Amino acid sequence: MVVMVFFAMVANPTQAEYPNPKTHDYDPDNGEEINELCAGCHGEYGQGGGDGEYPRLAGLPAKYLAKQLHQFKIQERNSVAMSMYATDREISATDLLDISIYLAELKLLTIMPDFTPETSSLEKLQTARQVFNVARFDGDVEKGQEIFSTQCTKCHGKDGLGRGSTPQLVGQYTEYLRVQIGDYQSGKRTNKRMDKYIMPLTAKDIEALLAYLSVADD
Repeated sequence: MVVMVFFAMVANPTQAEYPNPKTHDYDPDNGEEINELCAGCHGEYGQGGGDGEYPRLAGLPAKYLAKQLHQFKIQERNSVAMSMYATDREISATDLLDISIYLAELKLLTIMPDFTPETSSLEKLQTARQVFNVARFDGDVEKGQEIFSTQCTKCHGKDGLGRGSTPQLVGQYTEYLRVQIGDYQSGKRTNKRMDKYIMPLTAKDIEALLAYLSVADD
């Protein structure tokens, strides 16, 4: 009986390591179709909403997005909003990779571009919907930049745009980042690599870091 249960657990696809986007035969049409469902919370262009209640997904590394969706599926990461969508029934391994790659390829502008006189009002409106820039957060920006340089760049990159399975920090909602830092410090979210960087941060340190991240892509 114990042996049978063990092999059942190993064979369960939800227990397997999350799929690798690099080896996936990507179907952009399927990714776009899945995004129509995601857009209800995360926006048509993956820009998020609710001042960070629903985080920005556009431009995050596909490997990171795939890993988070996998963790939601196997309940290593919990979210009431995600619980009804991130299941084996609702999103297959193929779907998981298609939507991860689709969202990773979405680009958001930080400012409105210059338009020619011939640019139509519709095109201007559509472009405006793709402009995303977080509001400036009050805090010691200089101190925040110092903390970012010493604590964050090794994994999240010098520009804060993330790499590999590590997400971008610059251009993400401030309130979302604050909640995630709090979850790591409380143990609600766990990541051994993160502990040595996040656990020592004081409330003032966190404010300064968030202040810097809010203006780093201006």
